[in-house]
Amino acid sequence: MNASAAEEGEEWRVRVEASAHDQSRVYMAGRDLHHVTYAAPAPVTALHTLPRDVAAFTGRDQELRSLLRAADPGGTRVVSVHTVDGMPGVGKTALVTRAAHLLADRFPDGRLFVDLYGHTPGQPAAEPADVLATLLYGVGVAPQYLPDGLQARSALWRDRLAGKRVLLVLDNAVGAAQVEPLLPASDGCLVLVTSRRRLLALDGARPLSVEPLPPDTAAALFTRVARRALDASNAGAVAEAVRLCGFLPLAIALLGARLAHHPAWPLAAFLEEFAAAQDRLGELEAGDRAVRAAFDLSYLVLPAERQHLFRRLGLHPGPDLDLHAAAALGDLPLTVVRRQMEALYVDHLVESPAPYRYRTHDLLRAYAATLAEGEPRGDRAQALERLFGHYRRAAHRADQKLTTTPRPGDSGPSDTGAEPPAFGSREQALAWMRTERPNLLACVKKGLTGPRPSDAVSLTHLLAAFLHREGPWPQAVALHRAAATAARDHDPHDEANALRDLGRALQLTGDYAAAEPALAQALALFRTARDPLGEANTLRDLGWVRQVTGDYAGAQPLLEQALRLYRAQHSRLGEANTLRTQGWIGQLTGDYTTATAVLARALRLYRALGDRNGEANTLHDLGRLRRATGDYEAAAESLEEALAIFRALGTRLGETNTLWALSRVREMTGDYASAAGLLEEALALYRELSAPIGEAHALRNLGQVRLLTGEYASASAVLHEALRLFRSLGARHGQANALRSLGRVRLRTGDHEEAAALLAEALALYRALGARPGEAHTLHGIGVAHHRRGSLAEALDLLDLSLGLFKDMGDPQGEAEVLNSRGALLAETAGPRAALEAHLAALRLARLVRSPLDEAHALEGAAHCREADGRRQAALADLRQAVAIYTRIGAAEADAAATRLAALEAERPDGG
Repeated sequence: MNASAAEEGEEWRVRVEASAHDQSRVYMAGRDLHHVTYAAPAPVTALHTLPRDVAAFTGRDQELRSLLRAADPGGTRVVSVHTVDGMPGVGKTALVTRAAHLLADRFPDGRLFVDLYGHTPGQPAAEPADVLATLLYGVGVAPQYLPDGLQARSALWRDRLAGKRVLLVLDNAVGAAQVEPLLPASDGCLVLVTSRRRLLALDGARPLSVEPLPPDTAAALFTRVARRALDASNAGAVAEAVRLCGFLPLAIALLGARLAHHPAWPLAAFLEEFAAAQDRLGELEAGDRAVRAAFDLSYLVLPAERQHLFRRLGLHPGPDLDLHAAAALGDLPLTVVRRQMEALYVDHLVESPAPYRYRTHDLLRAYAATLAEGEPRGDRAQALERLFGHYRRAAHRADQKLTTTPRPGDSGPSDTGAEPPAFGSREQALAWMRTERPNLLACVKKGLTGPRPSDAVSLTHLLAAFLHREGPWPQAVALHRAAATAARDHDPHDEANALRDLGRALQLTGDYAAAEPALAQALALFRTARDPLGEANTLRDLGWVRQVTGDYAGAQPLLEQALRLYRAQHSRLGEANTLRTQGWIGQLTGDYTTATAVLARALRLYRALGDRNGEANTLHDLGRLRRATGDYEAAAESLEEALAIFRALGTRLGETNTLWALSRVREMTGDYASAAGLLEEALALYRELSAPIGEAHALRNLGQVRLLTGEYASASAVLHEALRLFRSLGARHGQANALRSLGRVRLRTGDHEEAAALLAEALALYRALGARPGEAHTLHGIGVAHHRRGSLAEALDLLDLSLGLFKDMGDPQGEAEVLNSRGALLAETAGPRAALEAHLAALRLARLVRSPLDEAHALEGAAHCREADGRRQAALADLRQAVAIYTRIGAAEADAAATRLAALEAERPDGG
């Protein structure tokens, strides 16, 4: 039975490549609030992550047979869970690794291995929610679409494994509560769990307790690893050695490996030396003091410089490290540390799960940490300072590739002979961040509680852009809040950065009410520190929060201030980003001339910078703007150009989002069949990319198209599916939008009570989010529901509230919608002339913002008022225009309006 350093766990790493421009954007186009995620390519799936098989595996025949029977197809058709427990070093991981390789062919859909860090010194046990994040990444779920919360992630994990045959190894579990959420529900899956504890609370699991090896198997393992023959002359010495090892495979393998690298050493003399060392055992007991003796023997024969490096490895707070981090700890050049780490690998004191990447076994990590405690405190502090410096410099370089926010220059040269890695592309920087994430977070945690919290604060700031892209956002909120607290007493500028990062993370979670004060605090601190770039960035962030919450008038001056500061600092990227935000607000407020101009300037800046993603995103914005102005041909041209760039870059999510935007153009031109086809294409791609948030938004828009064409049952079905997805992801804004759309369907089908209930639920969500555009639209819908139920006074109050909100926000299209509904109500309560005034006001606004559906509604309403007032010819003129628009755009109202027009035309002028 082998117990090399891989024996107790070989960490599963999943690397997911993504574009550096993944970012979520929320904007309002026409009458609906949408969420679009830009430019993230398909995740790289990792479905076969078992560590390599154990070469020196010896014995365990009975245990292996028990595990192999677990996959017997003749068994019961329920998910099979087997636990393997036993003391440290007893060979649990080696056993399940061998079993997993033997069973691999029976699980064609995936063989996954995950270390849960249940008993890893210095490493907290893995949280089930974080493990599920890694597993979901591995099966292709894009990181930015990961649902929040353990229950939602567990449900998505079970969904992804439904109907599949997957072998899942959960190594080093701390207890049943850690394992339970990770279990699949598919009856074709097998789960093998290792733990140092008996997992009695894991319901339905079949336990297998692993004991130390029998003496003869232990002796066979030792001689096999040591590459010596077992005979009568040495049998006694070997038996004593494995006894002193407690018959633990880990200690036996280390001892045998030591001898294997010294073929000239006499076996008897070597074992006598080992026996004499047994009194030097320390606190690293694993049921027998010989484990420490095996470690000591491997360590003490190392050259002094290698001993020094090994001790320094015990100071590293994370689960693994690369050569750059090892060089920083050891204060060595890369060329030297490469040779030393490879020598430690040969000596089985470190493992190498990937080229030039190293980790130590749990017991060896604790052993190295104990040795390091014997060094002077100052030396240890300097080593950790160098390590933190390395991670800060490398994270700074990665951040420069990942961030879309202007940053200061490079952080300077390395303090050691080992320069941090250089990143030639955003993809390389993102891959490094993903690989080093556990180490960076471990350093942050250690630093926040250490004597130099400023190190952790600055490192957290450099992680902000990465966490903004990858999430999970609640974790980002907690980290940035802790950093802001730590910085409060020592550095106002660091506190400003932390508060800005906190505000941005809160914005992503939809907590706008908390985001704005955090950003306002950051702004004040940046101004005190006389940091114009930090001030500009924060002003833009505040403008974005104001925009999302519908305070367009409040957003514009903030963005103007940011723009002036960016220009003064010659930051073209900051200027381009701010111009894009101004363009969105110009579109929302109906100032299309300004919006077109600023987007054109942004486009020129992105092209000058060679920022193809920025160029494609701006073309996407221009397409939306041109659609809003009714220039559908130009809108399609811009979107098709964006689509070509996204496809050339391989950014499939950008491609998918652009297909979605093109569907809106087809919808506005009345080509509902094409709009539905594009949405269905986008929907398939979102599902292929494992982008559930995009899938949910596509479903919602598909429901709206079917609502417009009068397919109410189908619209209701897809909107319910969208709502289910939004709820599973914890996307409250999406939930509110889906509820509002469902309420509109119920209004069309005459179910006014249900419509009011759905809209009331949406309203509560919008108000909790501080999302005023959604609140205004929903108040309008509830007002219409009250009107149709006959509650006319309440309906008028609600419509007036909605109208006031749209006026405050500067949203003329929203005003037009409400004025048309108000006109229909006034026709019943105040007479045709008051109603006509409302419809004519709506008509002016609809034409201003070029909204053909609102224009047609206003004309039809005006026609009814003129007819009621006895002005038949004027009514005919208005109704003919309305029918022409309805027909051109393919609206569901076209047939009814045409029938009314025919009836009015057939009437004799004198009424006879």
